[in-house]
Amino acid sequence: MADSVPTRLIYGFHAILAKLRHDPEAVLELYVEAQRQDARARDLLRLAEDLRLRVIPSDGERLDRMVGTRRHQGVVAKVDGRRKELKLADLLDTLSAKDPALILVLDGIQDPHNLGACLRVADAAGAHAVVAPKDRAVGLNATAQKVASGAADTVPYITVTNLARSLREMQEAGVWTLGAAGEADKTLYQVDQKGPVAWVLGSEGEGLRRLTRGTCDELVKIPMFGTVESLNVSVASGICLFETRRQRGSA
Repeated sequence: MADSVPTRLIYGFHAILAKLRHDPEAVLELYVEAQRQDARARDLLRLAEDLRLRVIPSDGERLDRMVGTRRHQGVVAKVDGRRKELKLADLLDTLSAKDPALILVLDGIQDPHNLGACLRVADAAGAHAVVAPKDRAVGLNATAQKVASGAADTVPYITVTNLARSLREMQEAGVWTLGAAGEADKTLYQVDQKGPVAWVLGSEGEGLRRLTRGTCDELVKIPMFGTVESLNVSVASGICLFETRRQRGSA
């Protein structure tokens, strides 16, 4: 590849596996911590071998320096810096019963700071992707990427033309779509989230749009015990995603 082509680093299993499966020609090198001998690392190395990808054994300190964080999970990839858009169908094809889907869907987020914070929350919770509409939403601009503090490269960000149709695609793939709505009867603690789940959260001021709300399998609320009526969308995202993780961890 020509030297003039920009490159960037991505890290973490979700981001690298998604790239290898759906845009493998963009992956130039794979750096793997030599001490990792677990099943996830073996599966990644097997895929890299099938793709004839150059794998460079590395130590953790080198990877820390490369990406500026220790949260790389022992895997870093150098990729073509010209971003290729990941499709929702690509994501759904990668999901398996061994690792039930955990997806964050954002309906019309306008503030790039909120989008960046949501990406950080999604990364922390191990979400497979963040899904958002192309229109009437802020998009992954420079501000959002900066606030995300690296999560824009670890969590696939998928934009869709029709959010309601995309929710139906998730449902057809066996993903239970949960909409967060303050007027719902059930709380998030009353809903079984051990299977594949997509959390759907609305914009800062208006919440879920009518069509989005009507497409969700179920609406639930975060119980509020103080005087405020709502939470920042990134805070609400964290509560919802980590409740799913709590339920799965105790299963």
